[in-house]
Amino acid sequence: MTFKDFNLKQPIQKAIDDAGFTEPSPVQKEAIPLILAGNDIIAQAQTGTGKTAAFGLPMLNMMTGDGSVEGLVIVPTRELAMQVSDEIYRFGKNSGLKTATVYGGTSYDKQIERIKQASVVVATPGRLQDLLAGGRIKLSPKFVVLDEADEMLDMGFLDEITAIFEYIKNEDRQTLMFSATMPPLIRKLAEKILKEPKTVAITKGESTNKDITQHYYVVEEHERDDALVRLIDYKNPTKCIIFCRMKKEVDRLASHLTSQGFKVSALHGDMEQRQREVTIRGFKNGSVDIFVATDVAARGLDVNDVSHVFNYHMPFDSESYVHRIGRTGRGGKSGEAITLVSPNELRTIKRIEKDVGAQMVTQSIPSKSEVQSSKQDELIAQIASTKITEHAIEIVKTLQHEIDIVAIAHMLASMLVEKQEIKGKEKIGFKAEDVEKLLQKAIAGRDDRGRRGRSGGRGKPSFNRSRNDRDGDRKREDRPRGDRDRRPSSGQRSNKPKSDKRG
Repeated sequence: MTFKDFNLKQPIQKAIDDAGFTEPSPVQKEAIPLILAGNDIIAQAQTGTGKTAAFGLPMLNMMTGDGSVEGLVIVPTRELAMQVSDEIYRFGKNSGLKTATVYGGTSYDKQIERIKQASVVVATPGRLQDLLAGGRIKLSPKFVVLDEADEMLDMGFLDEITAIFEYIKNEDRQTLMFSATMPPLIRKLAEKILKEPKTVAITKGESTNKDITQHYYVVEEHERDDALVRLIDYKNPTKCIIFCRMKKEVDRLASHLTSQGFKVSALHGDMEQRQREVTIRGFKNGSVDIFVATDVAARGLDVNDVSHVFNYHMPFDSESYVHRIGRTGRGGKSGEAITLVSPNELRTIKRIEKDVGAQMVTQSIPSKSEVQSSKQDELIAQIASTKITEHAIEIVKTLQHEIDIVAIAHMLASMLVEKQEIKGKEKIGFKAEDVEKLLQKAIAGRDDRGRRGRSGGRGKPSFNRSRNDRDGDRKREDRPRGDRDRRPSSGQRSNKPKSDKRG
C-alpha cells in the first residue's frame, strides 16, 4: 500500500511526495480511511509511529480554506506543539493552509494575530483555555485532535481539556483522540467528547519501528562515560540524542563530551523557552551533532536525520523507552538505539524488551585497538577517494624543495591520525558471552552487584524504585515551564511533589 491509495487531493499528495514518504505506517493505514469517512476515532499508538500524518493528512484533505480556523490540535508540551505545527504546515502549504502555534511563555497579542490568519491551530491546554476563557478568541473548528492524551492526563490537564470543549460549540465537529495508553480516565473522557468513535489499536509488536536496530551494552556504573565516548567513536553517528534521567546529569555529560571535542548541546526543563528553541534549531541545522537531553525531548522532537539514540541510563518505564528510541528511524530512514545497562539492571532491560515486543541484542563494546583499526580503514578509504586539487599540488611542490615526497606523505598521514586519537582504556564493559551468565544470576537473585544496591540485604534493588518516586522524577522533567501553574484535576491521582520546581 502507498499514500496514493488514499486518493488525497493533488496538493496534499505533492507534499507527501516532496517529504519522501511512500508507504504509510500501521497507524496511518488504519486511521486515515476512517477519518476520511467522517468518523470520530480513538487511536492507541506510540510516539514515532507517524501519528501526526495519520490525523493531519485527512484533516487537511477535507478542509475548504474558508478563512476560519477549521482544525484544532491540542498537545501536552510546547516542543510538541512546535513540531506538530511544522509538520502540518509542511503538508498543507501547497493548499495555502496556514498554522498557528499557541503555548505559554509568549505574547498573547502575537498569538491571537496568528490565529486570525490560520486554518489550523496547534495549542497546549493551559494557554488555549486562557485565551478561550478570557474571551480573546472564539473557535468553532470542524476538526479537533487530542494528541498524546495520556500525557496531558499525567500532567494534570484534564480540567483544562474539559473546559476547552465547553467553549467549542460546534456539535458537528469531527473529534480524533490519539494516546499511547488508554487508562480509565482517558476512556471516560473519550465517551464524553467523541461520538460513536471507531477504534484503532497498534499492537506492542508494531509499537517500535522495525527500522530501528536495538542494542544494549553491559558496563559497570563507573564506566558509563568511557563506554559512551567509545561507542560514539565507533558508531560515528551523523546526529545522535543521548538521554539522561536528570537535568544535572545532562549538564555534566554535555560538558564532558564537549571537553572530548564533540559538538554538543543540552536540553532540559530548566532552560528558558528562547534558549530551547535556539538549541533545537542548532541541532536541526547541523551546527550541533550531539544532543544530550532529559525525557522532555523524547516527545515532540522531530528531526528526520537522527541516526542514533543513546540511553545513558535506563528509562524508568517501557513507554519512556519507546518514546526515546522513536527519535531515530524516522521518515523511512533506518536508525539504531543503544542502551547502557549495569549488571543489576539486566532484569529491567528484559522486562522492557518483553513489554515493547522487540528484540534487543547485547553486544560487546569495541576495544580501543578495534576502534583504532576501524578508524584507520575509514581514513585510508577517505584518502583514496579524495579529489586532488590544484592548491594541494602547489603545496606539495613547495614542500618538495626541502622534504622528500615519502616523508611528506608520512607527515600528512600523521596529522590526520592524530585527529582520530581514541581515548580511554583498552577494554570497557562486559563481553557479550558473559552477559548471559550475569542475566541468569540476576533472574535467580544471586547477583552480588544487585545485593549491594539493597537496604540491609533485603528489599528491592535501587533501579526498581517505587512508582511514586519514578513518576515524580519523570513528571518534573516532562512538564513545560510555561504550564507550571496547572494543577492536577480533582478526579486524578498525582504523584508530583508539592513543590513548583518542575522541569
